[in-house]
Amino acid sequence: MSPEAVRIAYDTVAGDYADAFPGTEPETPLDLAMVDAFAGAVRTQAETPSNARILDAGCGAGRMSQYLKDHGCSVQGIDGSPGMVAMARRDHPDIHFSVADLASIPFADNSFAGVMLWYSIIHTPPADLPGVLTEAVRLVRPGGHLLVAFQSGTGIRDVAPAYRELGHEITLERYCYTADDVTAILETVGAQEVCRLVRSPQARERDDQAVVLARLTA
Repeated sequence: MSPEAVRIAYDTVAGDYADAFPGTEPETPLDLAMVDAFAGAVRTQAETPSNARILDAGCGAGRMSQYLKDHGCSVQGIDGSPGMVAMARRDHPDIHFSVADLASIPFADNSFAGVMLWYSIIHTPPADLPGVLTEAVRLVRPGGHLLVAFQSGTGIRDVAPAYRELGHEITLERYCYTADDVTAILETVGAQEVCRLVRSPQARERDDQAVVLARLTA
């Protein structure tokens, strides 16, 4: 899907999405353990709280930004959907959010101790994924960390039916990747895998879920 098509879809559902997922309800304890490991690695590497600066890239309505803030990190978020950013600002007024495309993020090189892409790559076609991950790596200081979460597998899934249940007629597809796919791209752009989680589907999930924690090589 094009970034414009994704933006239209999420602008349409932003209010209902924010109300349906105000916090970490969709995450399992295993998922949150990976986020905790990422936050801890960032805090340790940064040495001081003011340096533990994280970009939540593809922040949606800001729920995971709040989680990181509550766990001692300095966070700001970006998302390609103005509607989702409006919800993030509404619900998390103490965090700075802005509109930006993942393929062209308006921050200088080495601006952050960590970048989190929490299910942010799922609408990125395979041909565009290396560019998105390259951009994320560009923003991280040497020795800093990235956290990437996504549905694990291959192929394309139609996710519009889930939003039709909320009364929205939209077009929205997501792409599945394996942890090996993502790790291989990260390694080509200077980030080494630290650990990964691949777990089986829970509740209404259709696919395995994967999270990769990576560290920038010096």
